[in-house]
Formats: sequence, structure tokens, C-alpha cells
Amino acid sequence: MTSTSDLTTKKLMFRKILIANRGEIALRIIRTCKEMGIRTVAVYSTADKDSLHVKFADEAVCIGKPPGVDSYLNIPHIMAAAEITNADAIHPGYGFLAENAKFAQICTDHKIKFIGPTPEMINSMGDKITAKETMIKAGVPVVPGIEGLLQDVAHAKRAASELGYPIILKATAGGGGKGMRVVFEEGEIEKSFGNAKIEAAASFKNDGIYMEKFVEEPRHIEIQIAGDQFGNICHLSERDCSIQRRHQKLIEESPSPFMTKELRERMGEAAIKAASAISYESVGTVEFLVDKHRNFYFMEMNTRIQVEHCVTEEVINYDLIKEQIKIAAGEKISGRNYYPQMHAIECRINAEDPYNDFRPSPGRITVLHQPGGHGVRVDSHAYAGYVIPQYYDSMIGKLITMAQTREEAINTMSRALSEYVIEGIKTTIPFHQQLMQNKDFREGNFTTKFLEGFTML
Repeated sequence: MTSTSDLTTKKLMFRKILIANRGEIALRIIRTCKEMGIRTVAVYSTADKDSLHVKFADEAVCIGKPPGVDSYLNIPHIMAAAEITNADAIHPGYGFLAENAKFAQICTDHKIKFIGPTPEMINSMGDKITAKETMIKAGVPVVPGIEGLLQDVAHAKRAASELGYPIILKATAGGGGKGMRVVFEEGEIEKSFGNAKIEAAASFKNDGIYMEKFVEEPRHIEIQIAGDQFGNICHLSERDCSIQRRHQKLIEESPSPFMTKELRERMGEAAIKAASAISYESVGTVEFLVDKHRNFYFMEMNTRIQVEHCVTEEVINYDLIKEQIKIAAGEKISGRNYYPQMHAIECRINAEDPYNDFRPSPGRITVLHQPGGHGVRVDSHAYAGYVIPQYYDSMIGKLITMAQTREEAINTMSRALSEYVIEGIKTTIPFHQQLMQNKDFREGNFTTKFLEGFTML
């Protein structure tokens, strides 16, 4: 996607990148850096001293105790690690500090390149109310809702009456389903409003709540975009992330089985408008809700690399981490849009028990055998003997399969899941195995509510 010569690339490229993250995404970034001839620095908590990202980085620095607030969210410790190792750039991965504008600004102040968008861009999309107002001005469709934040329960009741039930309450600083409640009638709103504010305050230290009309039978479809420092922005087609549990994605795929050529063009144009509205640079994702009539509405923009980026990589045959690094180094993107040439599906393999309400299952992996073969990719930091810590996200890794058609990709996934052996802890592998055999899933007949009626056998 880049038009810069190899000579210029070597001149501008970073010497050493510190990865301010852990697990599979840290390992993923290290691999690309090695291929680009860039040295790497891993940071780790004491709980992660035996993690593969620590073993494979060129240098590693312990930054604190296991809790995230003492390590991966500890900005002074991370900056100290960058300074003592002479890193000239920091890659935040996803989660933790990836969308923290304060962290991006501190990096800039210390003349260390933050591999991502500017603090101003992060702020403009980080607050949901501001982001929605920006999209309206840019001509991007948004879900009908009220202006500003809800002041109290009485305000919430008046607003819901104007919009019409069902409505959804959302944390303005939210993400991952936190501070979010769907309300179907007025009698539910007082309790839902109170609980949303409490959860938002606990999760984001910001209890601001706003209201939107609830879109029934929606699909969650997102558009991958890339923009450079010269004003060039393109889209790299869509991912369907509708298979979710409590607003947490479990399966992603590209292209979406619900997509049409005309809808892809319109959503791609809307995503470019959204990114252009803030002169976006770096890779990012514009997320939409799509109703059963294929009307789509802006939901949010993620100003970072996403967990599911590898799905897009497989269908357009391009390394998005490499693209992100090149953009940060000042290179131009090609400016053209990319479209799926294959079909790819990703299953998130989590340390959770699907037979026990997906309860987390940290502990030591005693046996591990990962699948292989044509059309199979595994992104994981796990190995036999590795201990899944209780302090972080439960994801062990991602299993991605790709083929010429969706049916072939599903069949390959079923085969790969049957080869994936993890013992010592519970995992979501049995859930994915059952889902791959589900008739409605195989036919592409699902929405974000699909798993509400799904029962493990």
C-alpha cells in the first residue's frame, strides 16, 4: 500500500520500538518489527515474566506488579522503560493505553513517536457525544438519539418518550458493553439509568450517560480504514462482528455474509468521510450498526489496531501492523480502497468455561497442540506450561481460517478446531465447534442477538 522507495523507508524508519502491551498482540508486533529490521523492547508485569513476548523481544523491562494499574497502565514506568532502552517509538497495541490521549501526548512531549493517531484525534473519537456530533457534521448516518448527556432520571424518561421505546443507555466514555443498558418500557428506566451510571463511573471514572434509539435485529459491521499524514485515506473493506456475548465479540469474519456490493461501497464511503472529518492518520476502524433493511448507522470509531485486524489481513493479503508503523514513520499510503479476495473467519480462543456461563478459567496449560495446515493461522502467546494470569483479559489466542468461499472457511475452521488441544484449563473451543455446525450460522442468518438463544449441548 505504500509508494515510498526502499531507500526512503530505511531513512525514516524507527530503530527501536517499545511495545506497551502484553500477550498475543505484543508478540504479533514483535514479529512484524523483526521482519522490518526494527529492534524491539518488551515491557512486562511480574505475572508475565515467562510470556513469549518477553522471550522474543530484543530487550525486556519489568514495569511493575500484576495489576494493570501497576504495570501496563503505569505511564511513568513505561516511559522510563522507553528512555533507558533508547526506544524512539512506542506501539500501544490494543486495550490498556492504546486510546489514551494523555499517553500519546506524553510520548510526543518526550520526542518518542506514538504509533497511532494524534492526541487530538483520539480525543475527538473517544467521547461518544463529541464523535456523534462530528459524524453528523460530516454527513455520516447516526442512530437517532438525544443531544448531550442525560441529567437525571426525569430527563431520561422525557427523552425516551420522545424517541420511543426501546432505547439504549450508553456511557459517553464507554466501550466493551460497560455502562450500557437496553430499556424496553418506562418502568425499567430508573433502575437501568442508575446501574449504567454506577458501572460507567467504575469502569471509566466518568458516569456520563447518553441515549439512543435501540436498533432491533442489528448487525455489527465495521470498516477498516487507513490514513496518512498527507491527507490520504482509504478503506480496506468490512468485518462482520455480530456474533457477540454481552457486547464482547467472539467471532469475526470478512466479507460479511450480509453485505452487498452496493452496501459495501456506501459504507466504505461513509467510513472515509468519518476518518476525513478528523484528518485521521494511522490504521483504525469505523463501526456501524446495520438493520435488517441494510440501513447503517455510525456507532463509534476505534483509533487503534483491533483484535480482529488479522481477518482483514488475510482477505487483502497485507500486514496492517507494518502499515501502521510505516504511516507513523511518515510514509504515504496508496490511497486506493481494498476489497476481499478470500473469505476469512476468526474465533477468539478464551480461557473461559462455555458450559458454566463463560466463567474465566485462569491457570496452567498442561498440554497444548495448535492446528495447522492450508488456510490456518494461529495468533497466540500460549504454550504448554504457560500460566494464564487472572489479572488480564482471558484471551489465549485467535484461530483464523481462510478459503475461497465462506463455506470452505467454515469447514476449515471446524477441522482446525478439532485439532486444537488445550488441557489444564477450560476454553471456548467447544463453543466454537458447536457454532460452526449451527445451521443459521452456516447460512449467515444471525444478528448481534444470536447467542441469546444459543445453548451449549
